[in-house]
Amino acid sequence: MIQAAHLFLSLIIVRFPVSAENSPVIVFVKSPRRGMVKSRLAASVGDDAALGLYTCFVEDTVTMLLQNQFPLVVFFHPAREERVITRWLGRDTEIFPQHGADLGERMKNAFRDTFSRGSTCAVLIGSDMPNLPADALHEAFAALKDHDVVLGPSFDGGYYLIGFRSDTFLPDIFDGISWSTPIVFEQTLAILGGLKYRVHILEMRRDIDTFDDLTLFFRDNLSLSPALSATIRYIRSHIPEISRQVRYERKV
Repeated sequence: MIQAAHLFLSLIIVRFPVSAENSPVIVFVKSPRRGMVKSRLAASVGDDAALGLYTCFVEDTVTMLLQNQFPLVVFFHPAREERVITRWLGRDTEIFPQHGADLGERMKNAFRDTFSRGSTCAVLIGSDMPNLPADALHEAFAALKDHDVVLGPSFDGGYYLIGFRSDTFLPDIFDGISWSTPIVFEQTLAILGGLKYRVHILEMRRDIDTFDDLTLFFRDNLSLSPALSATIRYIRSHIPEISRQVRYERKV
């Protein structure tokens, strides 16, 4: 799975080379190690399938960005896995290790690193939403022209996207947040509101963290050609119970 993804992404990268633009999309990824990714999903589908799905999530996300010519910067975790990430995503992908004791510190430092290299604005996303449309990113960058921050709320109470201009970047927004709880977005918005930041809020979307999330993703994207989605292909070939369930629901 990892080797196939590497070959596929390398072909895309040759066509759309990563450039040093001033408005990159930061993508957070984890090293593709069995038992180390998508733990809640793994509880339902097993470690092997969770790993296979995760590599597809990342492949779909990176492919969308490159096909739409968004400048891409990948921040990976853990920091010692640089060789694994390079072998997976290819040498043409700009990668940097994540640094920090928790998710908040790692996001804060990723923005700091990105702005220190001269970027004028940046948007950060995770790799749990393989169907994130390019339009959402276009909207985010357009909003940063006259807003201080942009947020994309997720149905689980967190957010799937956060973006700043370099002159409005607020490091403290990542402090004191109860990460991995249903109040992350609420806490973040309260801090921004207290500081009178101008916030643009994107459409609410769903991360894929659980089996139910995966089933909803498949149902909502049933008409999508498997040729256009590694995630859809993987579900159809490796998790047939989801296909059966969705087909049954359509008949009822």
